[in-house]
Amino acid sequence: MSAEQETPGGPGPLNGVRVVELASVIMGPYAAQQLGDLGADVIKVEAPAGDMTRQYPPTRSPGMGALALNLNRNKRSVAIDLKAPGGRDALLALLATADVFITNIRPQALRRLALGYEDVAAVNSGLVYLNAQGFRSDSALGGHAAYDDVVQAASGLVWLNEQVSGVPHFVPTVLVDKICGLVIVQSVLAALHHRDRTGQGQRVEVPMADTMLAFNLVEHLAAATPDPPQGPIGYARALSSRRRATRTADGWMCVLPYSDRNWRDFFAFVGRPELADDPRFDSLADRARNVDELYVLAGELTGRFTSAAWQEFCDTAGIPAAPVLSLDEAAGSDYAAEGGLLRTVEHPTEGGYRLIGQPVRFWATPAGLHRHCPRIGEHTEEVLAEIGHQPSV
Repeated sequence: MSAEQETPGGPGPLNGVRVVELASVIMGPYAAQQLGDLGADVIKVEAPAGDMTRQYPPTRSPGMGALALNLNRNKRSVAIDLKAPGGRDALLALLATADVFITNIRPQALRRLALGYEDVAAVNSGLVYLNAQGFRSDSALGGHAAYDDVVQAASGLVWLNEQVSGVPHFVPTVLVDKICGLVIVQSVLAALHHRDRTGQGQRVEVPMADTMLAFNLVEHLAAATPDPPQGPIGYARALSSRRRATRTADGWMCVLPYSDRNWRDFFAFVGRPELADDPRFDSLADRARNVDELYVLAGELTGRFTSAAWQEFCDTAGIPAAPVLSLDEAAGSDYAAEGGLLRTVEHPTEGGYRLIGQPVRFWATPAGLHRHCPRIGEHTEEVLAEIGHQPSV
């Protein structure tokens, strides 16, 4: 695919909102990228060496690693050494003009830099000051370092994997960082709404461990919800070792009958209509109690037809189904292409690169690419001149 020049669209729904990001790795930068996609003026404050993700290979130019090209789009970069004379003053001057401050620096370190909430609120009482870190700042674990894998372990996610596979493995994606990044976006928008109604800024904290524990408990609290519990923690269907894609005559698919009618149609299609009246499977509650047997049986029956035959039947019967695609196949599918979910664009210094599209669609205020990933400190002079601050940094 040849690279295309991106034509900036109109202002997004957050046009006029200024976000200052003092964050590294994925969680904070991902949240700020989402806000930038929605039209916010995102100013990424980073050390002169840049955010560490800028160094992840492959790179064409120093500080412009592949991961950074998407994480840092729709941002301006200001390089400030916060430990140098004037560095803190420059950041405070910038925060005085901002609507939102996002950081994943631990609160103790921020206090040492005199950049805690009280310090910053003194120059901008209307600021939404959002701090995201591994654990609640007022807990015994508040000072502990944490990354995605650590929080997967601390929140029960690794344990859930062990229940299914027998091995305490990590989810093969930085799930915690990305979920918490989206929770940051949600929290920022809620706090901005409150400020718009009352004029009051506030401190917001997103602890990763708490966020993921709450996320994991949505379905897994299950029989442990009543007090006293009526059973162990864990959602049986999700924890079934038999919950997996099933073989068809020529591949692998996820075929997911759910309602009573879905299962009746499924059993009829494979020539076993009597199974719809089997007391193990004739209601949702019965199927839940016998989920392992049901999944074993379904896995044996799907092999009777090709994937194409299954897809045609399921589409007609209203049964959710999809073939198992590799990540390459999913990203390269007609569906992804038609939605602009991955396309090649031209960076002014890095050449062609594959842009991850914004999946949310706004009809009146479209979200999208407004500016490419900046070089480290590319906008330092521009931004500091805008706010009338010229320190020695």
